Amino acid sequence: MTRTPENPLPGPSARQAVTLAHIARLAGVSPPTVSKVINGHPGVSTDTRRRIEDLVREHGWRRPEPAGAGVVVEVLFQSLDSLWALEIIRGIDEVVQARGMVVALIDMRGRRSPHSGWIDQVLARRPAGVIAVSADLSERQRVRLASRSIPLIALDPRGEPDHRVPSVGATNWNGGLTATRHLLELGHRRIAMVNGPDTLMCCRARMDGHRAALDAAGVPADPELLRTAPLYVEGGRTQAEALLALPDPPTAVFAANDLQALGVYQAAHRRGLRVPDDLSVVGFDDLPLAQWADPPMTTVRQPLARMGAVAAEMVMAAAAGAAPTDHRTELATALVVRASTAAPREGRS
Repeated sequence: MTRTPENPLPGPSARQAVTLAHIARLAGVSPPTVSKVINGHPGVSTDTRRRIEDLVREHGWRRPEPAGAGVVVEVLFQSLDSLWALEIIRGIDEVVQARGMVVALIDMRGRRSPHSGWIDQVLARRPAGVIAVSADLSERQRVRLASRSIPLIALDPRGEPDHRVPSVGATNWNGGLTATRHLLELGHRRIAMVNGPDTLMCCRARMDGHRAALDAAGVPADPELLRTAPLYVEGGRTQAEALLALPDPPTAVFAANDLQALGVYQAAHRRGLRVPDDLSVVGFDDLPLAQWADPPMTTVRQPLARMGAVAAEMVMAAAAGAAPTDHRTELATALVVRASTAAPREGRS
């Protein structure tokens, strides 16, 4: 398309020319009504609110400057019920506090997305930015944040990262590969994996790494040894009990997180088995509880606090107007060998 005075290409200058009053004229409402919508205040009908939001999106209106003082970074968690979340919060808080700001935590209580009224509430609060931890935001929610110049960063996103939303994660595939390779090098061949939900990108990557290690060693992946469970102690225990009841049980179990691995410990103890003499166990995350387990747990260290810190640094930079240098940042995982893994008993592999 050729740029001419009669047919200019849309660009930043065209967007900057769109004012709140212009949106109001197009919507057939007053500027205060538009202001209510863009600031998340009540008192506007659903139809009018949606019409204004559509016009804001269509014309690319954005707040001319970052809103207000912006002293809060809002962090969305699918669930705040584990040490995993605490480690991420620790990393975020370290960065945010150093800038004289505070962290606001939103617990979605197991839901994949925030409740419908959240977007209006967050616009009214006007945070410096939002970090979504394993949380899904709708296209409408993302557009409304962007139109108010509130940056959004995804941390450990559930699915394939949206290229429009900068994200932070870890090398989960390599972590799965390293954990399984460690067990193979010890001599194990009956290696089970208790994975988390396959709706989570991190769990799919860990499973893929596990399969890749088996394939490289020429060990067939037995479907009977691949199990899925919630990422909690109960999930690991339930699936490990089923695995250990097989006619030919595994000699080692790789769990998708440390909580599941603790459940594997419990299942082994209930059957009178000893870790690692009768069953080797590898976890994932390296939460503080891993070194307190009996025996101390071999696990894959995921740099959770650093992931939180990087996400916070990205949201701070975006709030200051800097464009992201990388849309996807992956931090390295590393195997931490402790006392829960050993060679299989003689005659078993």
